[in-house]
Amino acid sequence: MPDSPRHNLPAEPNRFVGRERDLDDLRGLVGEARVVTLCGVGGIGKTRLALRAAAGLMASYPDGVWLVELARISRPELVEQEIARVLGVREESGSPLLDTITARLRDLRCLLLLDNCEHLVDRCAQVAAAMVAACPLLSILATSREPLRIASELIWRVPPLDLPEAGACDAESVQLFMDRAAAAGTRLGADSLPDVVRLCRALDGLPLAIELAAARTSLLSPGQIADRIDDRFSLLTTGGRTAPARQRTLLAAVEWSYDLLSAGEQVLLRRLSVFAGAFDLDLAEQICAERPISEAEIVDLLGGLVDKSLVLCDEGRRRYWLLETIKRYALGRLEQADEREALRELHLGVLCQLQERHFMTEMVEPGLPWSRRLEALTMSKSLVDDQRIALDWAAESGNAQLGLRLCAFSTGLMPIGGGGLMEIVGWVERLLVLGAADVPAEQIAQAKAYLAYGLEARDELSRSLETARESLAGLPEQNVFTRCVMHSLMVVVLLRMGRADDALHHAEQGLRLATGSGDAWNQAAGLAGLSAVALTRGRLREAQRHGEEALARAREHGHRWIMARTAAQLGGVAEARGDLVTAKAQYETAVPWLRELGSDLELGRCLARIGRVAAMLHEFGTARQWLAESFALGRQTGQRQGVARCLVGLSVLAEYEGDLEGAVLAAAAAATLRESIGQHSATIRIEELLGRARTKLGEGRTASLWSSGRAMSPDAAARHVLEGERLTPKTPVPAEPVRHSLLTAREQEIAALLTRGLSNRAIAEELVISPATVARHIANIMEKLGYTSRAQIAVWAAERPNASA
Repeated sequence: MPDSPRHNLPAEPNRFVGRERDLDDLRGLVGEARVVTLCGVGGIGKTRLALRAAAGLMASYPDGVWLVELARISRPELVEQEIARVLGVREESGSPLLDTITARLRDLRCLLLLDNCEHLVDRCAQVAAAMVAACPLLSILATSREPLRIASELIWRVPPLDLPEAGACDAESVQLFMDRAAAAGTRLGADSLPDVVRLCRALDGLPLAIELAAARTSLLSPGQIADRIDDRFSLLTTGGRTAPARQRTLLAAVEWSYDLLSAGEQVLLRRLSVFAGAFDLDLAEQICAERPISEAEIVDLLGGLVDKSLVLCDEGRRRYWLLETIKRYALGRLEQADEREALRELHLGVLCQLQERHFMTEMVEPGLPWSRRLEALTMSKSLVDDQRIALDWAAESGNAQLGLRLCAFSTGLMPIGGGGLMEIVGWVERLLVLGAADVPAEQIAQAKAYLAYGLEARDELSRSLETARESLAGLPEQNVFTRCVMHSLMVVVLLRMGRADDALHHAEQGLRLATGSGDAWNQAAGLAGLSAVALTRGRLREAQRHGEEALARAREHGHRWIMARTAAQLGGVAEARGDLVTAKAQYETAVPWLRELGSDLELGRCLARIGRVAAMLHEFGTARQWLAESFALGRQTGQRQGVARCLVGLSVLAEYEGDLEGAVLAAAAAATLRESIGQHSATIRIEELLGRARTKLGEGRTASLWSSGRAMSPDAAARHVLEGERLTPKTPVPAEPVRHSLLTAREQEIAALLTRGLSNRAIAEELVISPATVARHIANIMEKLGYTSRAQIAVWAAERPNASA
């Protein structure tokens, strides 16, 4: 596997000029203070200076330097989500996202660059303070027009560029002007220097103002520009005189640049402020081409704004964006022109149309190659930032109808696109609160489908089931796709609730609808549901048949997500049959598909399964490789449940290899981690492991190991197993371990009753215990044996009829 990148800093768009002393000072301060905030007026160069400083500090931060751009974030609660997105951290069910972020960063020496905090300064301060308190090796470099005002903060006021002394021309401000003028195609001679000096002094050494002026040298001489800037200052005698001098200077430069634009360029610039961040030409044409400018004019007008340095672009002119200072000025002009509401509404409507089209291409339309579906998913994901501000406007303006419609076509925010469900659920709940009087029942039902998915992910099974039923009740018959999806979700929920008969009904209903409409995606999902129900009942041939048909339908559709899901289902069936070689092969089949999608959570789970099965096959090197990658992925995404799962797998691997000490250490670390996130730590399994350890290693040694493992970090426990540091000679267990000795007498009894296909209630009645106690025992049996279903236990017990004797 290639090494992960250690930073996400962008390439510098042009030559960095001056500020060498500032950079030296700043880098030294970042090494001394936990939080350094660069403060100053917009356009003074805070972001560019911070990026340059951060790039020079990469060697000091082995775990990475990460830029978090906050300018496009409009709501305080999205600060954590943006940090998590940059770090690759995914939300954990039942855990605040900030807790997951701090758990991820706790042992890492890295630098976070929080850029443009001023409009979210209170929340940025809270988040920064929490991260610094919980993560002793973390440093934060922030840029803001005002300080965060937290205890650990050092405030560094960004000065303007050096101004030229009388008759001098070597100042930083002059160098910047000359460099940017040359980039604009203007070669200035020595005779221009007096005017350049006059201009730089008039602009107070503000980098953005200087760059805007230099971009005009293709049309005006430095002297002409300086004369006009002076004229502009005279216009600030009213209204703006109370603003700080540098702010008035910048406003003068921006207003002067704006006034020099053609009428069409002015209209386009202010309309471009509607976008969250980067945009492409197509999007600009669809949203900004309203009277008095036409779609055909957009490309030339946009090119003119790029030439004047008011809009930036990448090398191929595929993506465009506005500097934050220009964007805020343009937003003000948009409001002055009384166009804000109309543009926001148009932006929301266009986003709805685009995301719906991408959704239909990716998921619904039959017979498309995977390249087309992947392109649609990629385009949908590229619109996520704009989708967020569109949804924000829908909530602000009370347009629940379009907001919920946009939520209904959001694969970029779902696990399929590498996202999570929690954010989209938050939007749905926020929009539903606005009221549904003007919203068609179908849209309410469609929105509740997303809500039901999120509730299942949060383990709120009863509420998820009820919401899914409400969704089904409100969906029209012709909306076959979503109806099928809801049936599949209900299969998952009902199986988790132990209601196999009800799950079978919904699997059959979903498959019937999908078959009638020729919907290959939902045919695959329905067949996978039937396979899961059959597996739960111990009907392995039936489960295999449905699983094979599900994978065939998934391949017919071509979407890698449903293909990976059905392949994993076949892997589970093979495990239940005891065919570990086939199980491993099926799980491995899913891996490249999940990688292509960027579905880190599903990938981590799949890798852990492969590692566990490989250990059972005595393929210890392979097991170590897969478990190591799964563990790294869990750490990278902040998924403590995934890390704990890998530690349990590593405990099993260690014991199979004969390293009982490593098994105890890893199990103890897993127990501590699970308890920290409120999960059951499988105490009966631990007792059995400790019992074997006491027999072989002795009471004192076992107690010492357990105590050491409880105090170990997950990384240290994993390294002990993965790096092969053995404290005692290893004696591998047999390839087919005698597992019934792992089970207590009561667990062996329950395993035997599962061979008769009894429900939890029926087993409880036979053994005169509660159904909850039966469920607890079955969960412990699954963990001890490394299984994931009742059917696997039943097959195992049937092959060992004397295990419960």
